[in-house]
Amino acid sequence: QALWHPPPLPIAARGWGGPGRRALLRVDVGGAMISQFYILSLRGDTIITRDFRGDVVKGTAEIFFRKVKFWHGDAPPIFNLDGVSYIFIKKNGLYFVATTGHNVSPVAVVEMLSKMAKVFKDFCGVLNEESIRKNFVLVYELLDEMVDFGHPQTTNTEHLKSCIHNEAVVIETPKTGLNLPQWNPRTVPSNAVHRPVGPTSNDSRNKKNEIFVDILERITVLMSANGFVVNSAIDGSIQMKSYLVGNPELKLALNEDIQIKNQNLGGMHGSYGAVVLDDCNFHECVDLEDFSELRTLSFYPPDGEFAVMNYRITGDFRVPFRINPFVEQQTPHKIEITIKVRADIPEQNYGGNVQVSCMLPKGTATVSNELGAATGQSAEYLSGEHKLVWNIKKFQGATEAVLKSRVTLSSPISNSSNIRKEVGPVSLTFEIPMYNVSNLQVRYLRISERHKTYNPCRWVRYVTQSSSYVCRF
Repeated sequence: QALWHPPPLPIAARGWGGPGRRALLRVDVGGAMISQFYILSLRGDTIITRDFRGDVVKGTAEIFFRKVKFWHGDAPPIFNLDGVSYIFIKKNGLYFVATTGHNVSPVAVVEMLSKMAKVFKDFCGVLNEESIRKNFVLVYELLDEMVDFGHPQTTNTEHLKSCIHNEAVVIETPKTGLNLPQWNPRTVPSNAVHRPVGPTSNDSRNKKNEIFVDILERITVLMSANGFVVNSAIDGSIQMKSYLVGNPELKLALNEDIQIKNQNLGGMHGSYGAVVLDDCNFHECVDLEDFSELRTLSFYPPDGEFAVMNYRITGDFRVPFRINPFVEQQTPHKIEITIKVRADIPEQNYGGNVQVSCMLPKGTATVSNELGAATGQSAEYLSGEHKLVWNIKKFQGATEAVLKSRVTLSSPISNSSNIRKEVGPVSLTFEIPMYNVSNLQVRYLRISERHKTYNPCRWVRYVTQSSSYVCRF
């Protein structure tokens, strides 16, 4: 039986050959890419499956899930079993998996899976199990356009919009547990950005002409027991999602005092309090002509969600939370652990869903926790993981929280110096809305050619999240 094979040379772009345009059809000539693709839930249910080449045995989804579930620790993103390579990413409680029997570039496949997940999110609005199940016809249509006979064709949302004809079923996103005051007219809830970019089943409602900008920063901090910061870094990204009609040119202005190390991109030098970036990169649609002088980015926003700019900062900055842990041995069978956390952020800001975790000795028998009079807090000991977990739903800025834990041990610790080896470290996870550590600010977001009749809504949001926030005992 004859099979269709890609031609030996890349196919030229059809109608997309202008300067600055990327080829609509890209064919990898370095041999076969993936053989199978599937999306699995955390329970191992196969939600989406597609066999592109028929050269890998059936039932690999079950083999993959069994191997990952019983892997000692976290499974690596690529592994080989019986001559079949399994490459996967995990996003929003879903496994995106590709299998192949060929010698392919793992990084290329991981990148392709990440781009495919982004496309599914763009067209479904939300990326979760419910949205994939309810939009399975749309997902299969997208899959057939993005991958042909195992070869990636395009993962560009803008190009795919012209090929996709199924409507998305809009999924209502779950409400967060925080009782926030009623939104004022100058704010919108964060789930407003979870609209599909393509047509939807309830398109009868007026579509708003708006654009969303997120300044998202993930911070990594390592502290010593006395609160001294040993190591710190910020990984930042300016994310954008456009629902604008007509694709106008936009101008995004940032702080004028931004300095970028080792890059010839101008800027003010030596000013006090300047935002110093170690490194940065920009989306391919961004024009940097005015960036050196005015710190302004010009671009025509593509459809869907995209990162306008990624940046990294490793200089000193004010950490949002200070942790002071203390451990004391009262008797050979009893120790007392005190963890004090201070929010070093402005009073009007808060940390949401803060979780403090601390490893306890393996010989821990019982744990009693004392939280004081604070509300919205809970603490529990997870015996299976030997971990103490302290949850704070809303941690107001410029306040302190203290947890005292009295630990009873099943076997005594003879030497008090061994306690510190058995306890800790303390790690913190959190999210701080409308606050960023680096002080990178969006001065304005404008449309280049302004018309009286064309005045879209522009929404800007700042979010700081923890990446790895650890304090040693």
